[in-house]
Amino acid sequence: MRGDALADDLRAQFIRFAVRNGILRFGEFRTKAGRLSPYFFNAGLFNDGASLGQLAQFYAQTLLAAERSGSVRFDMLFGPAYKGITLASATAVALAQGGRNVGFAFNRKEAKDHGEGGTLIGAPLAGRVVIVDDVISAGTSVRESVELIRAHGAEPAAVLIALDRQERSGDAERIGELSAAQEAQRLYGIPVLSIATLDDLLDYLGTAEASGAGIAAHRDGVAAYRARYGVRAPD
Repeated sequence: MRGDALADDLRAQFIRFAVRNGILRFGEFRTKAGRLSPYFFNAGLFNDGASLGQLAQFYAQTLLAAERSGSVRFDMLFGPAYKGITLASATAVALAQGGRNVGFAFNRKEAKDHGEGGTLIGAPLAGRVVIVDDVISAGTSVRESVELIRAHGAEPAAVLIALDRQERSGDAERIGELSAAQEAQRLYGIPVLSIATLDDLLDYLGTAEASGAGIAAHRDGVAAYRARYGVRAPD
């Protein structure tokens, strides 16, 4: 564990930002899979201009860093309904502010039969497309997005999320071997990028700053949850 030596990098900044804004909360929360989690991440609480703008900067910087490293090349963004709509739009603005102007598109849940019609809104899907969402749980949103992008003759290039829970699929009793992010990478052959991971959260909870904020005591619970449900580190 890096503890107090945790580098003040983008991941650490994001965890700090999420905690301070009440987006990352600690206690006892039941997940969709029926598991009792000691923490909860709710991107829907980025619900004012300042916090959404800062979040978009984290998304944009994460994506640009991946591009600089050569792991991703992209031409536009796609936001799956509903949370992805706001996230992709805001990320496109943040990219443009940094000098990288790209198109973005999003979908409706139901097709519209008047006006412009159809399910797709925004720039035409073309080239290499990054799917922007908050988290990956069951992977349904990723599958639908990949199918839609390919149906329009474009290429899914990556999935970009805020927090990778690094949690194996399944429910409270049945535990799979791969996380939803790993399953998406295996099924579609595209990388899943995250601003931060559960490991980054654990590192933060080991810092003096977390102790001063009164949340360091949650580290043992989060670590136990990670040990029970987390994906195994690669050999």
